[in-house]
Amino acid sequence: MFERYVMSIDQGTASTRCILFDHKGRLVSVAQREHRQYFPRPGWAEHDAVEIWRNLERVVPRALADVGISAEQIVAVGIANQRETTVVWDRRTGAPVCHAITWQDTRTSALVEELRRAAGDDYFRERCSVPIATYFSAPRLRWLFDHVDGLHERAERGDVLFGTMESWLIWNLTGGPDGGLHITDATNASRTMLMNTRTLTWDEDLLAFFGIPHAMLPEIRSSAESYGVARAVLPGVRIAAALGDQQAALFGQTCFAPGEAKCTYGTGSFLLLNTGTSPVRSRHGLLTTVGYKIKDEPTVYALEGPIAVTGSLVQWFRDGLGLISSAPEIETLARTVEDSGGCYIVPAFSGLFAPHWRSDARGIIVGLTSYITKGHLARAVLEATGWQTREVVDAMNADFGLPLKVLKVDGGMTTNNLLMQFLADVLDVPVMRPMVTETVSLGAAYAAGLAVGYWPDLEGLRRNWHRAAQWMPAMDPRRRETEYEDWQRAVERSLGWVRPPTSA
Repeated sequence: MFERYVMSIDQGTASTRCILFDHKGRLVSVAQREHRQYFPRPGWAEHDAVEIWRNLERVVPRALADVGISAEQIVAVGIANQRETTVVWDRRTGAPVCHAITWQDTRTSALVEELRRAAGDDYFRERCSVPIATYFSAPRLRWLFDHVDGLHERAERGDVLFGTMESWLIWNLTGGPDGGLHITDATNASRTMLMNTRTLTWDEDLLAFFGIPHAMLPEIRSSAESYGVARAVLPGVRIAAALGDQQAALFGQTCFAPGEAKCTYGTGSFLLLNTGTSPVRSRHGLLTTVGYKIKDEPTVYALEGPIAVTGSLVQWFRDGLGLISSAPEIETLARTVEDSGGCYIVPAFSGLFAPHWRSDARGIIVGLTSYITKGHLARAVLEATGWQTREVVDAMNADFGLPLKVLKVDGGMTTNNLLMQFLADVLDVPVMRPMVTETVSLGAAYAAGLAVGYWPDLEGLRRNWHRAAQWMPAMDPRRRETEYEDWQRAVERSLGWVRPPTSA
């Protein structure tokens, strides 16, 4: 009897990865390939969806070959993907009509403000649980209709299809123009601004408001169920899960009970709190989203606080300022001083996400004196991530009504022990990192394995979670609150920097 595995495809902002996991949730093989980033104009961010599909065709065989197994030993495939990124392609040829517009893209800023004035944020929150923002897919679709000749007419005829990245990959895996499945899952659909959060169906009012034909939309399915069988790359293997990457990380961290939360620290950071089977409407600047849906079981919802700039601030410190030559050096440099010397960096490079949602904010450094050294600046860079997390946690505590007890963390920045200790200090809760840090991929694998019976239940998945490190709060409470007040004063000074455009 040969060993059987679950495969996870993690289609991220920078790369596409294929990872194999065994029954104990251990990583046994990984293959990865980066794709090109396109920035054709200021504020524009694009990917080539065909390049991403070709990369998937390369990494899957490599992951299998690395452990010497065949596709017959894969019980199911789960897909995690960058959310909100918008792909529109021709149903008959499979050719995208243009580059995919990514979640980072802000070209729809003027359109978003126009639509907000027309309807107001409450109109959207009541239907799809989020405010209108450049972050989501629907404004991008509307923008494409306004700028690509004939696209709306093609969409009305059903000649072109829309999807986020998991839809694009599943369609290609299951046959493409020759009968490929056009589906999405509830977590990704909840990021489009087009799905009714309670019914998990496309909302007719929102479709009419944005002018989006129903014929181009994928079918909404659960996050974990057997969708169908692959015909390309992995012939005969069941595709059994799809989740947006941050919901996949929530699942991979086994945050299955209300009140359990995780934060993924990467280029940006994303904090999700399981709120149970009823959506909690945020009144403090957070997003209400679908956490996951397993087969026909009740939908599990989450509150989310996305932070735009965390790891990318370290990259800017390295590449933009040249003060370090590698990202890990920032911890060594920051440890040359005891604190930030009263210096704060608010990294609002293209505005602030949760809980502020201010596109008019821009990055600032405050508290500079002749005492400040590059060590203080390094410390301020790391502390910016801690303070931004504190803002989101405060908002979550206010919305959910119960204070956070533990924060599970993952992502590249969690190797920075100074930052993790600072997080525990400013949140005043334990911070825990698991043994398997590839939680996005693991969550997609868990969901797929659960759907096909490879794992029996959620409790079985919990038993696979093991703590690798823990940081306990040790900061004096008076210092914590004083410095937090200073951070909030710094944030106030970053607001209103971008002036509204004047009419010609």
